[in-house]
Amino acid sequence: MAAAVVLRGPAGWWRWHRRARAARAAMVCSRAMASKTPVGFIGLGNMGNPMAKNLVKHGYPVIAYDVFPEACKEFQDLGAQVTDSPADVAERADRIITMLPSSPNAIEVYTGANGILKKVKKGSLLIDSSTIDPAVSKELAKAVEKMGAVFMDAPVSGGVGAARAGNLTFMVGGVEQEFDAAKELLTCMGSNVVYCGEVGTGQAAKICNNMLLAISMIGTAEAMNLGIRLGLDPKLLAKILNMSSGRCWSSDTYNPVPGVMEGVPSANNYQGGFGTTLMAKDLGLAQISATNTKTPVPLGSQAHQIYRMMCAKGYALKDFSAVFQFLREEETL
Repeated sequence: MAAAVVLRGPAGWWRWHRRARAARAAMVCSRAMASKTPVGFIGLGNMGNPMAKNLVKHGYPVIAYDVFPEACKEFQDLGAQVTDSPADVAERADRIITMLPSSPNAIEVYTGANGILKKVKKGSLLIDSSTIDPAVSKELAKAVEKMGAVFMDAPVSGGVGAARAGNLTFMVGGVEQEFDAAKELLTCMGSNVVYCGEVGTGQAAKICNNMLLAISMIGTAEAMNLGIRLGLDPKLLAKILNMSSGRCWSSDTYNPVPGVMEGVPSANNYQGGFGTTLMAKDLGLAQISATNTKTPVPLGSQAHQIYRMMCAKGYALKDFSAVFQFLREEETL
């Protein structure tokens, strides 16, 4: 055998090397093609719509469902398959992302009469990017595991603008060995994908973040309102805050005062963005978790009450930064 190898000489070795290199390239290509198998996406609202579009931009065939059929029309035009139920999505895709408004919606989509678990395939990867109660995520994970599939919670931060730009932050909870498989999809929609721990820890990180966000937005609105009443120009005050120790995301990126920044909801009558109803819901989740863990959150509790009052006084569909407008109106009462 050694003699045979010697007799082939350099030319024979190079032919073998080229064939081997071609075979490796074919294998890499095959894996790349396999990674572009269809991805199910359920929930095409303000956040889900741009997230699903970014999957399409990255070459993934999307199988879509939304409870409102008109939300799917745009995806049909993009070449996506549209189904009649979450169960139909599960029948056609073994990787599914859900983006839903609340815990009851998530429970229905996964375990309802036409839910994902009715037709889920063994080995499927189910990623829930909704913001829901961590306890609900854990219960869904148990139900999914019984069906031989994998569940991960991966709520997001960044808002609609980041969803459109593909710059979301994903906070992921679940089996660590599955994180890379989830990350392959999530990096198409986000610039930061962080593994947090077991199922439910992604949700825990998200509700902590949103509680802080609500508190900081109220604080920014109060400070801006006070400064304006003291005679300061709002743009000048914002500039000073943003070069001082009071600087925060609510002041320098998402300022709640109309006329201070362009391209934010306050510049568009507080339309779009992250709704007050959703912020109130997330603060409610934080309150439940605080009660369950006996954690004092006095500012979080106050923020929850403020956003609940806003919902009751006609701000439910406006962006959560409308707390500035709410405070301005309250001061006249």
